[in-house]
Amino acid sequence: MIELTGRTITKKVEAEEGLTLLDHAMKHEVDWSYSCTRGTCARCRCLIVEGAEHLEEITDAEWDRLEPEEFEEGYRLGCQAVVASDHAHIVAKNKTYF
Repeated sequence: MIELTGRTITKKVEAEEGLTLLDHAMKHEVDWSYSCTRGTCARCRCLIVEGAEHLEEITDAEWDRLEPEEFEEGYRLGCQAVVASDHAHIVAKNKTYF
């Protein structure tokens, strides 16, 4: 189960291995900020409140856009954070810079 919080909508959805958090948000109509879906705009930045261990490793695009301190605080890019298991329990909140 993934709990996604966008700008005004929060939904709990079934986890689908191989999809990103942004994919889940778009599929289930959560109002998640994004512009590019490639990891360059960083509008999809999110705070992983629970379940970071159920996401695949941080990508090069994320290392290019986010600061090491942000990773330590639990931030990822929603378009790059790939769900590693259908049995994942993840709580993520869209926290764009602007």
